[in-house]
Amino acid sequence: MHGLVNRSLQCFLRDTYGGELWDAVAWGAGIGPDGFEAMREYDDALTDAVLAAAAERLAKPPEALLEDLGAYLVTLEPLRRLLRFGGVNYPDFLQSLDDLQGRAQLALPELGLPALRLTGDAGGHFALHLPEEPDGSAMARLAPPVLAGILRAMADDYGALAVIALAERQGQGARPGAPAIRIDLLQARYAKGRHFHLGLPSAGGAR
Repeated sequence: MHGLVNRSLQCFLRDTYGGELWDAVAWGAGIGPDGFEAMREYDDALTDAVLAAAAERLAKPPEALLEDLGAYLVTLEPLRRLLRFGGVNYPDFLQSLDDLQGRAQLALPELGLPALRLTGDAGGHFALHLPEEPDGSAMARLAPPVLAGILRAMADDYGALAVIALAERQGQGARPGAPAIRIDLLQARYAKGRHFHLGLPSAGGAR
């Protein structure tokens, strides 16, 4: 697993639940309190150990934690800006997801973000498909709930009303191309979204 993913999980746990929680999780996973370096590669088992330790201490399902991680990532302004450049409204943003892997590879080729494919109909019902990963890699397992959290947070960011749900778990017995996430867009302009400007934020602006 790329260190940036692990570091994001570490920052989410520390910023959301405090340093003491992170120290306990790090100890339970068998790593030092300083945690992960963003540009290193780590064994997938270490990512799984951190997630399991956090889920146990917080008495929260791992998938729920990963969805919260996705929502947390949208609060980071550089990533939010990258996502908002996908479109002027939420439907446009959804359509841009097909290109997200390519944009991520330009910035960080080693990240290993899976290819995404969006399907939908005129009624606002969408499905986000991820490729099947026969090796069961941690990235393949973590991506759907994290993306679900990102999609939910971005709906709020745009002021859209959408229902986001993880589809049936992929893996053994899953048919090829089965969707990982279902998106029901109920109203594209439901509320006032967060302010967004195409120009770079000022030094005193949002982080």
